[in-house]
Amino acid sequence: MSPPIISADQRLAERRGIKGAIFGKSGIGKTTLLLTMAPPTTLFFDLEAGDLAIEGWGGDSIRPRTWQECRDFAVFIGGPNPALRDDQPYSQAHFDAVCDRFGDAAALDRYDTVFIDSITVAGRLCLQWCKGQPEAFSDRTGRPDSRGAYGLHGREMIGWLTHLQHTRAKNVWFVGILDEKLDDFNRRMFVPQIDGSKTGNELPGIVDEVITMAEMTDEGGKPYRAFVCHTLNPWGYPAKDRSGRLDAVEEPHLGRLMDKIRGPARPAAERLAFGLPAQSPDTTTI
Repeated sequence: MSPPIISADQRLAERRGIKGAIFGKSGIGKTTLLLTMAPPTTLFFDLEAGDLAIEGWGGDSIRPRTWQECRDFAVFIGGPNPALRDDQPYSQAHFDAVCDRFGDAAALDRYDTVFIDSITVAGRLCLQWCKGQPEAFSDRTGRPDSRGAYGLHGREMIGWLTHLQHTRAKNVWFVGILDEKLDDFNRRMFVPQIDGSKTGNELPGIVDEVITMAEMTDEGGKPYRAFVCHTLNPWGYPAKDRSGRLDAVEEPHLGRLMDKIRGPARPAAERLAFGLPAQSPDTTTI
């Protein structure tokens, strides 16, 4: 028996979906990005009940109201994780129980993209559920233990995100609010609005793309919207491009952005700059 090695040809022939997160301030137009997606092949994971912004868009949606429903839809979309025990969420037993209620998971095959709006609300539903679990109470006094609740919240959110990230054949986009804050040195910083710190810290390592939808101004002072896509950007926005195909700033059109990500790969020399900037001569005297 040969070792289970996936050849380069097999790997390149696989259909792999794009996993990404888009953050921006409230009202910047994140939900309206659905208008740039093909309705027949896009499933709207509507957590905010904010579909007024996409009135007239002809795609299907689901509307979870509890954290249990969020987990059920995640395993229905992503399938079971064979590494988990039957008593754990996202296991084969969990998947089978959900299929008994929802029907055959093949019904989702017609969707290429799942658009989740928003991860901010998902975090709130998760925290509300966590506060009622045994881990959220002190074993000694029985009083609420916020550290236990937030610890469980972080594990639950990372488990949910990771399971959806392993939905290999589908594109999955998480949308969330971006907060602007000041650090201890009064410097401006941008962080995703998600309860607890664990999810916001680990999310960039889970997804392929992190995009900030930002408001900018042209030379004449006229504002416009844009996607910031590179980690090294002059504004300090959270961003990441694992594909190496995106420019630092892209037009705010999700459909065309995905087409560009799927386009021909750039040579390695064009993806990253390996050289250092020229240094001026050291004029320091002793």
